[in-house]
Amino acid sequence: MKLAVPLVVVWALVSIPTALWMFDHDDRTVVIGAHTTTVSPTFDAHATLDFGPLLPRLRMPVDAPFDLGVSIDVGDTDVNDLDELFARDAVIAAQPEGEIGKVQSHLIGMAVDSALRGAGVGLIATLMIAVGWHVTGRERRALVWRRVRDVRSASRKELGIGGLTLLLFVGAIVLITVPTGPEPESAADSGWRPVPDVIPGTGDIEELDRIELSTGSATRGGVTLIEGALQTYRESQEFYGDMEDRVPEIAKDIRKPDDEQTLAVLISDRHDNIGMDPVVAAIAREARAELIIDAGDDTSTGGPWEAFSINSMERAYEDFDKVAVAGNHDKGGFVREALEDAGFEVLDGEPVEVAGIRFLGASDPRSSGLTAGYGEDSGSIEDQGEELADVACEDEDVSTVLVHSPTTGEPIARSGCTDLILSGHLHRQVGPDTVTGEEGVTTTYTNGTTGGAAYAFALGSKLRRPAQVTLVTYEDGRPIGLQPVNFDTGGHIHVADFEEIVTDTSIEKDADEAQKDTDEAEDKATDDNGGDEAEGSQE
Repeated sequence: MKLAVPLVVVWALVSIPTALWMFDHDDRTVVIGAHTTTVSPTFDAHATLDFGPLLPRLRMPVDAPFDLGVSIDVGDTDVNDLDELFARDAVIAAQPEGEIGKVQSHLIGMAVDSALRGAGVGLIATLMIAVGWHVTGRERRALVWRRVRDVRSASRKELGIGGLTLLLFVGAIVLITVPTGPEPESAADSGWRPVPDVIPGTGDIEELDRIELSTGSATRGGVTLIEGALQTYRESQEFYGDMEDRVPEIAKDIRKPDDEQTLAVLISDRHDNIGMDPVVAAIAREARAELIIDAGDDTSTGGPWEAFSINSMERAYEDFDKVAVAGNHDKGGFVREALEDAGFEVLDGEPVEVAGIRFLGASDPRSSGLTAGYGEDSGSIEDQGEELADVACEDEDVSTVLVHSPTTGEPIARSGCTDLILSGHLHRQVGPDTVTGEEGVTTTYTNGTTGGAAYAFALGSKLRRPAQVTLVTYEDGRPIGLQPVNFDTGGHIHVADFEEIVTDTSIEKDADEAQKDTDEAEDKATDDNGGDEAEGSQE
C-alpha cells in the first residue's frame, strides 16, 4: 500500500504528458464533402481549413474545452471543373452538420487512442519501477538509501552509475513528451480578416461573421471563386431553410397516427441532395413518425467521396429507427457499409423486424454506368424478385417488402405473400395499386425522388425537379394507409389525401362487418315475424 500512491503519481506524470503529445501530433485521412482531407488536432481554439496555395485559408472559432481546435488540409477530389467543385462544396457547407459530426467523431477517436497509448506508456514505466522495487529487496533498498543520504561515502563508480541512470530516465521522459524537429515554416506571415471585410456584400450572411480568411495573394486571387461559392451557399440556405420553416404550416394536413399506430416516412432517390434532409426530418417530427424507410439511390456513384450524403442522414434522422436498401447508383459496397454505420438496418434478403414491423428486402443487384461497382452486377432484378417472393411466402408474416426497383416487386406482388411493396428508382410516384395474388392481396407503391433528381445528381442550391416523401401508417405491424407529401421547384409543400391500403385483413374486416349487418337484419326480421306468429296463435 505504501508503494501504491507513488506508483499512481509516476503513472500520471508519464501517461498524461505522453497522451497529450501523441494527440497533438496525430492526424487522420478522412473524406469530407467531396475531398480527401487530413485532419489533425490543434490547441488554438479554431477550426482551420487549408485549400492549398491558390486559395485562402479559412478559420472559425470553436467552442471547445482546453482551446481545442482542428486543422483540415483539403486535398484531392474527383471533380475536374473548379466551378462545379465550388458549387458542390458550397451546398455541402449549407448543411454542414453531418461533416462536422464526422470530424468530431475522428477527433474523439484520436483523443481516445492517444489516451490509451499514453496510459500504456505510463503503465510500462510504473511496472518497471514496481518490478525494480521488489527485485531489489528491502535490505538492498535500505543500503541504497543510506548511500544516497551519505553521498560522500559512495565510490566514484556508484556515483557514476546513479547519475547515468537518472540521466537516462529524464532523457526518456523528454524524448517522449517534448516535440522534436523545427517549427513549421511559412513563406509569408499571414493575418486573418473577417469574410465580410474581404468580400463586399456578404455582411447580411450571419453565419459568416465568425469566419475569417487568411490575408495574402491567395485571398485576393480567389475572391471571384469564393464569391460564386458564397452565392450558391446563400441560395441553398434560403431555399431549404424556407421549406423547413413552412413545415409547421402544413402540419394540419398530415394525418397523425393514433396511439396504437406507427408512422413511417418513405424516402428514395436522394442522389446526394442533403438540403432535403432537415426538411424531411421536420416533417417526420410534425407527423409524429418513428421510422425512416429508405428505398435507395442516396448517392450518384456510390463512391467514398459521397460519404457526406450518408453523414447528413445520420445526423438528420438520429432520433428515428431506420431501415434501408441500396439502389443501383449505390452499387459497390461502400454505401451499404456507410448506411449500417449510420444506424440503418440494411435489408439483405431475410425478414427482420424494425419498429414492430416485419420487413423483407434487398439492395439492387445492378449497377448504373456511373457507379463505383460498375460491371459487377450480382444478378437480375427479376431473379431477385422471385427469391424474395419465395422467402415472403415461406415466412408468412412479412408485412412490407422494400426494394429499389418496382420491377423487383412484381413477382412478390403476384404471390400475394405480403401486404405492401415499397420502391423508388423511377423518380415519380406510381400507385398505390392493388394486386390480387395467389395467396392474398398486395398493395404496390413507388415513391418519387426525395432529392428532386432530374437524373443521377440532385445536389444543388434548389430542387431541380419536384420532390416527394410518403407517410406510411401501420397498425399492429400492418400497413393501413399512405399519404404523399410533395415539394415543387418553388419550395412549396403540398400534402396529398390519405389513402387507405387494401389488405386481406381489411377485406376480412369488411366482410365481417357486412355479415354482422346481415345477421342483425335477419335477427330483426325474425323478431318481427316471431311476434306476428305469436299474436296469430293467440287469436
